[in-house]
Amino acid sequence: MAILMEAGWGGLLQYPSTITWTDISQYVDMVQGVATDRGTSDEVSGISPGTMTARLDNADGRFTPGNPASPYAPFVRRNAPIRFAVTTAPARTGSAPWPLAMLTDDFDDGRVDPVLWPNSYGGATETVDSGRARIPAIPGGFAAYQSARQWTLAGSQFSIKFSTPPAVNGSSAASVSVMVNSTTAGTRAGFTYSPVAGTLRLVNEVGYFDGSAAVLTYSPIDHGWLRIREAAGTLYWDTSGDGYTWTTRRTLATPAWVSSQAVIVELVATRTGGVADFAEFDLAGHRVHSRFYGTLNDLPVSWTGLESKVTITASDLFKRLNRLPPLKSALAEEILGTVPIPGYYTLLSAYYPLTEPDTSAAAGDLSGSGAGALAKTQVSTGGTLMFGAAGPPATGETALTLTPASTSAGLYLTGDLGAQFQADDSFYLPMVEAFFQTTTTGRAILGLYEGGLDHQLVFALNASGVLTVEHIENGPGTLTVTTTASASLADGAWHHLVYDGSAKTVYVDGVQVGGTLPVVSMANLRFLHIGGYRGARLWSGQIAHVAIHHATGPVGGTYADHYSAGMTGYAGETADTRIERLARYAGIDSVTVWGTTHDPVASQGEAGTGALARMQEVETTESARLFAERDYFGLAYQSRDIRYNPDPFGEVFTTAYADLETAGVELADDDQKLINSVEGSRPGGATQRATAPASILAFGLYEKQLTLLKTSDNVLLDAAYWLVSRYANPAAELREVLIEAYTHPQYTDILDAEISSYFSITGLPEQAPASTMRVTVEGYSETIREKSHVITFRTSNSSQDSVWVLDDPTYSVLDYTTRLAY
Repeated sequence: MAILMEAGWGGLLQYPSTITWTDISQYVDMVQGVATDRGTSDEVSGISPGTMTARLDNADGRFTPGNPASPYAPFVRRNAPIRFAVTTAPARTGSAPWPLAMLTDDFDDGRVDPVLWPNSYGGATETVDSGRARIPAIPGGFAAYQSARQWTLAGSQFSIKFSTPPAVNGSSAASVSVMVNSTTAGTRAGFTYSPVAGTLRLVNEVGYFDGSAAVLTYSPIDHGWLRIREAAGTLYWDTSGDGYTWTTRRTLATPAWVSSQAVIVELVATRTGGVADFAEFDLAGHRVHSRFYGTLNDLPVSWTGLESKVTITASDLFKRLNRLPPLKSALAEEILGTVPIPGYYTLLSAYYPLTEPDTSAAAGDLSGSGAGALAKTQVSTGGTLMFGAAGPPATGETALTLTPASTSAGLYLTGDLGAQFQADDSFYLPMVEAFFQTTTTGRAILGLYEGGLDHQLVFALNASGVLTVEHIENGPGTLTVTTTASASLADGAWHHLVYDGSAKTVYVDGVQVGGTLPVVSMANLRFLHIGGYRGARLWSGQIAHVAIHHATGPVGGTYADHYSAGMTGYAGETADTRIERLARYAGIDSVTVWGTTHDPVASQGEAGTGALARMQEVETTESARLFAERDYFGLAYQSRDIRYNPDPFGEVFTTAYADLETAGVELADDDQKLINSVEGSRPGGATQRATAPASILAFGLYEKQLTLLKTSDNVLLDAAYWLVSRYANPAAELREVLIEAYTHPQYTDILDAEISSYFSITGLPEQAPASTMRVTVEGYSETIREKSHVITFRTSNSSQDSVWVLDDPTYSVLDYTTRLAY
């Protein structure tokens, strides 16, 4: 076992693809160890932010915040990304030639291993301080770590961390290579990095040449780990940024020598001219097991005499989610978080929600692009313009209300969108959207124009209440009016308009109305009027959420979906889709969905609640699990069905009681989880109650009240009975299982255990209710020290999630496993 702790100094957690990780493992105090905590205490409690603590050696002040002499200055600060992993290596067994995967070295003993690397040359060393293989890049010379010819690549692999690339240093040519060599000189396969060209070549050489090499622009972020492997007749070249998520960069039919010969591994460096430096490698053949991914909370510096230490604490993604500001409505979040559309460039250029307080005299832009505010503008006399009335029904936000004295007397909003908007409009095509409501026909919703009136674009209702699109493209004059195929929209209901300037199409309430419009080009638009156009056709009714996007292609159909956001808050979408949507609002693109049971959920709800709280509402509604990933910037969402009827063949590991090597195993039987009455309600639905009378008679009333985002009363009742059936009489269970994992024969399997994984303990003492008990992981805490890895799994009884299977000897036991799946 080795540890791998890396900090992303200067990086931002929300932009993981831009983080360059710095290995700080050598500074970790392994006497105190590294402690992490993850998950929850039991299956009925919510998951808390995961944490990590460690103490770092700060002898040279490198971890002192604000220290300009730190090699990481000025980025030693709170919220710096940090990740932690342990690595394992397979034991070498049998006799030579061995599978290449058994060539493993952590380079931590301060010497070049004479058994693994007997043919090393040119001054290759192993650093004592950083624990790496260091290979000089010497002008006019070669240096290398080189193994004996006692390994086979067929059906195996070799991986290594490329810790330190050499610099150009004035050389005309320089290279570092990781090669698997055949018995013929120059016939070899592997990777070659050139600091001069800035490339990583993936080569299969004959005579030291490969005319078909794959050439990558080298990235320390994406190519920090290199791996060559062979499987089933194919040779693979892979790279990774973390050592566990690999990307295949090249494949080739396996050369004959790979299948028939013993091979040598060579890590070699050279340069022509310039100034010498070195390349470094680490963790050859090691498998990486991530334990934590998050950000630093603080870096307190302490001293004992002149000895300085920094005890760091860090939290995972949940902490960041907890501190995000409350969400706006689903509609506003959708507009502000314009989803990238493959193949097209999109830009939110102006956004006026029109949700200002009723005392406001102007409307502001929330796009952040610099568009100007819209001012109240009086036409003739009379009329009112007010903010603060109720807006589209699912938003919980207000809207603009206009009440003119006549079609040409009253108030409306006008403004200059600015030079940047006009410049964007010269290059990209406008996409316009707005919500509106009226009972009055013959009025204008909004209009755009350039200063000279050469280009104008107006959206209005005609005398029949049908939506029209008016435009002019070649100078002042009469607007060309195109009548869409909408029904009358002057019906007092909220409607949503989307104009696609690329496809020249219009959508109303999410549906395209009519065909292609005769609008050839709209350019240099700059001025916006809302609630009328150029002093006429003043709107009588409400308008909300006016947005103007720019795009390079037909994307109107995407924006048409915003009708559902404003009207229903996406009521009826499935739980997994809701989780992914809310994660996107929080700036998280990666959600791993486990399981297949995802019920429809009610409206997302109004503005004012945080993204994590909204996600946890879905989690509770679905009896699901939501947690931060431990190996990258992302979330995991587990539907309830992944726990149904745990299959022994799906166990992460099985351990004998005697192999735990820890004391204090305890069987719990109490009322901590007991629930025998559930009163449930849902938005817009009935309040219902589910009970377990036998449990109430035996133990008294244990009631739980829930508000769930269900879409029908029947499903709500199903959810209530599901809870009662699971917890009316919980069985005795092991709530904690403490394992000294480092010495356990299944150490790597134990490291793979995740929330909702399950494992069995066999050979329990005779006083236990059964000799074998299966448990589900709800969370864990661990401490990793030198040659010790103690994990305390917090567990629940796996039978809690047993569901009925007809005529099954295990899952049709009356009153025990005859629970109907929900």
